[in-house]
Amino acid sequence: MRPDVDRPRRLHRTDWMALLSGVLFVVLGILIMTRAITDPLVLVSLLVVGLGFAGLVAIVARVLRG
Repeated sequence: MRPDVDRPRRLHRTDWMALLSGVLFVVLGILIMTRAITDPLVLVSLLVVGLGFAGLVAIVARVLRG
C-alpha cells in the first residue's frame, strides 16, 4: 500500500522574486564570463533594474493571488 495515494497532492506557490533573481544572476554571470559586459557601471545598472523588475513582478503576482 502506498501512503501517498490517499492524500491529495499539494502544489506550492511560485516564488517569483527568487526565480527571477536567480535567472538574473545566471544571465549576468554568463555575460561576464563571455566578456559581453566589461563596464562595471553597466553591470550594476542591469542588476538594479533586473532586481527592481523581479520585485515588481513578485508584488503583482501576490496582489493577483489575493
